Amino acid sequence: MTDIRKVGVIGAGQMGNGIAHVFAISGYDVLLSDLNQEALDKGLATIQKNMERQVGRGKMAEADMVSALGRISGTVALDGFEEVDLAIESASENEEVKRSILVDLCPRLKPEALIGTNTSSISITRLAAATDRPEQFAGMHFMNPVPVMKLVELIRGITTSPETYDKIREITETLNKTPVSSEDFPAFMVNRILLPMINEAIYTLYEGVGSVDAIDTAMKLGANHPMGPLELADFIGLDTCLAIMQVLYEGLADTKYRPCPLLVKYVEAGWLGRKVDRGFYDYTGDVPVPTR
Repeated sequence: MTDIRKVGVIGAGQMGNGIAHVFAISGYDVLLSDLNQEALDKGLATIQKNMERQVGRGKMAEADMVSALGRISGTVALDGFEEVDLAIESASENEEVKRSILVDLCPRLKPEALIGTNTSSISITRLAAATDRPEQFAGMHFMNPVPVMKLVELIRGITTSPETYDKIREITETLNKTPVSSEDFPAFMVNRILLPMINEAIYTLYEGVGSVDAIDTAMKLGANHPMGPLELADFIGLDTCLAIMQVLYEGLADTKYRPCPLLVKYVEAGWLGRKVDRGFYDYTGDVPVPTR
């Protein structure tokens, strides 16, 4: 199996730019892509800002930051992906979007290139079936924020070859991350446990059991969680939370995974959390203020 020297990351958003960041500081050449120049520039600027923060905190030498930034290049669409050894899809958590990207991507890749997907809930087997190389396809679910969080869930589909899985695991360890293996079931491990808890917190708000502030304070002080579940939902993105709950509900056919109607309403309103400055909290001021 080919050595992995150059990595292409599709999607320069919150997750994609974090993935590009950790590969670059680990010595890989990185090609970061997005649909338009504005989104790409924003992603590249975020990487630089986050690396500067690491330098300021003494977690990275300035010379290492300069070297890492020099290993990252950007491209609009998928130009240049014929040179990558590993392509990682990190678009929004929408199966049709991901399948469309994979169909467009495969003809551009060299035959030996591997493909990873950063999906947090969607079937690896189904996504692999959209490619021309299902045996060279695996799930790499990074945690957010990627430069900080140590875990990567690795998921093999039915068709993923042992050689591909072993290579992906080896690559993950070179990033100073801890890989854990998950079977290809809806939402895998982390989100199968985490998202129903968040959904239940939203039901608790919806039913008037507690306010936004009371629910988050209760879980931070009563369960020693570093972030309350509603604050965490805003951080993840309410659209992503809803998408994962829908995958669980449809994939497992169990009513305990039914998305809370209040979560649906917030997404319909466009109140998606921190990325739009409004979700269960309003982030437009100096201090977040509950919206309910």
